[in-house]
Amino acid sequence: MERIASFTIDHNLLEPGVYVSRIDQDPDTGAVVTTFDLRLTAPNREPVMDTASVHALEHLIATYLRNDPAYCRRVVYFGPMGCRTGFYLLVFGDETAQDIAPLVTRMFAFARDFQGEVPGATPAECGNYHDSDLMGARWWARHYLDKTLSRLDEAHTTYPQA
Repeated sequence: MERIASFTIDHNLLEPGVYVSRIDQDPDTGAVVTTFDLRLTAPNREPVMDTASVHALEHLIATYLRNDPAYCRRVVYFGPMGCRTGFYLLVFGDETAQDIAPLVTRMFAFARDFQGEVPGATPAECGNYHDSDLMGARWWARHYLDKTLSRLDEAHTTYPQA
């Protein structure tokens, strides 16, 4: 089997940031999808996010994205990485990290400032509604905004080369 692209990145060098993970084009329709690696923690060097915070962030940000006037029809997917160090955001179009940074900042600011019940976190709406931590989600959103998104530069938007 071929090695998938995300496993070719040296995670020992990877810092929190916003990275283009891959760009795919459908050969029949020409549709382009850009996959973004929204890395909240330094892999293997910083603590990973707990599942309850990840789950709440996923609900908050997915809700935000589906309601953002500029991106609601362009979002293909938003969800957590299995390693719990970040999220993947897939959007239609050939986009750069700099293009998407304002959206990422808006969606994490929404999560940081959110008050009330987490959207979609009831037994009828979610398969694991108990595993949700709004305060933890807000903490991670603030952390990402303050420590990474506020200083997004070339080193935090370009994958490191080994």
